[in-house]
Amino acid sequence: MMRQNPRSSVEESRNGIVRRMVNLPRNIFGNFSRAMGQGMDLISGRRQMLPTMPPNVPFHQNDQLNFPHFQQNFQEPSMLNQEEWAFLASFEQQFGTNHPFFYVCRFMDALRMAQNEQKFIFLYLHSPEHPFTPSFCRETLGSDLVVQFLDANFICWGALANRAEGIHLASTLRASTFPFCAIVAPASGDNFAVLQQIEGPVSPAELVEILQRTMEEQGLAFGSRSRAMEEEKRRADRRLREEQDVAYISSLQRDQEKEKLKNLATKQRGPEIAGPSNSSNKEKIKRDPGNQRNSKLKANPKTGEAPRKDNPIGKGIAQETKILIRFPNGERREQSFSSTDKVQTIFRYINSLGMQGIGGNFRLISNFPRKVYSVDQMGITLADAGLHPKASLFLELL
Repeated sequence: MMRQNPRSSVEESRNGIVRRMVNLPRNIFGNFSRAMGQGMDLISGRRQMLPTMPPNVPFHQNDQLNFPHFQQNFQEPSMLNQEEWAFLASFEQQFGTNHPFFYVCRFMDALRMAQNEQKFIFLYLHSPEHPFTPSFCRETLGSDLVVQFLDANFICWGALANRAEGIHLASTLRASTFPFCAIVAPASGDNFAVLQQIEGPVSPAELVEILQRTMEEQGLAFGSRSRAMEEEKRRADRRLREEQDVAYISSLQRDQEKEKLKNLATKQRGPEIAGPSNSSNKEKIKRDPGNQRNSKLKANPKTGEAPRKDNPIGKGIAQETKILIRFPNGERREQSFSSTDKVQTIFRYINSLGMQGIGGNFRLISNFPRKVYSVDQMGITLADAGLHPKASLFLELL
C-alpha cells in the first residue's frame, strides 16, 4: 500500500511519481566511523530533516526495537564493519538467505555504486519487531519475482531502523510506519533524490509494479543526466590523455637529443678508445664462459633454467575453499575448490553446469568487500583474490 498525503508540498513529476531532493545527514558520511562500537551520538550528530514529508501514520518514538547481538555465520566482520553487517545478519538469522542481493556497505558507498552503474537504489529500513515485518520479509522480499527483478535492475541496500545509519535515514525520510522502502537516486553534492516511498505491507506483484513504473517514468530523466556526466568524464579523460601524450613526446624528444649528443661525443673520441674496451670484454668472456650463460639466464628467465626463488605457490599447503554462487534466477550452488585454484576455475565450473540463460558473458561480484571478478582476474588464485576460506558470489549477466 502506498501512502501519500495530499497536503505535502513535495515536488511531483508530470507522471505522478514523487521526486524530491534530500540532503544527507552529516554524520552519515562524516562522523560515522567515530560512532562505531559506541552507538550513534544523537546529540552531536547533525540530522537534517525534510520538513515537507508528511507523517501519514504516527511514528511511536518510544518503541525500542532491540534484538540480541548476532553471530556471523560466514565471515567475522571487523569492529569498524559491525554496523554494516548488523542488518544482513539480523535479517538472515530470522528469515534465511532467500532475499535480494543487499550490498554490505555504507549508504554513501551504495550511492557511488549506483552512480557508476547508472542504477537506482532500492532502500529498505528493517524494523525486526514491527508486526508487518515477518510477512513482508518472507512473502514479498523472499519472493522469487521480487528477488530476480531487484537483482537485475537495482542496487539493493538495507539498514536496521534503530541503529546507526538506519536511524538517521528513517528520520531524514520521515518514515512513519514499517515496512519502509524507498527508491532513490544519487544527485549532486551531498544530496540524493527520493523518487518513491513505499510504507506498509505490499504484495510481490504490487512492489514490482511500483518499481517498474518508477524505472519507466524516471529512468529517462536520470539516464540523460548520467549520460551527460559520462560524456563530461570522457572529455576529461581525453584531455588528460592529450596532456600526457604531450608530456611524453616532450620527454622523448629530450632523451633523443641527449642520445644524439652522446653518440656525437663518442664518434669524436674515435675508434681507438672503443677498440681496447671491446677486446677487454672478449677476453673476459673467454676466461669465464659461465658468466655468459648466467647473463643469458638473467636476461631471459622464461627459459626454465634459472631458479625461481620467490614463487609463492608451493610454500604452503593448498586448503579447501568453499564458494557459494547465487544466480539471477535465485538458485544457489555451493562448490569446494582449492585455495591455489584460479578464479578461472569458478567460471569453468559455472559453464559446466549448462544452466539455461547463463552464457559465457557474465561476471561475479562479492558484496563485502565489494569486488568484481571478470576476465582481468582470471589468473589470480582464490587465496590472493580474497575468496579463501569461504565466500558468497553473485552472478551478474552482462
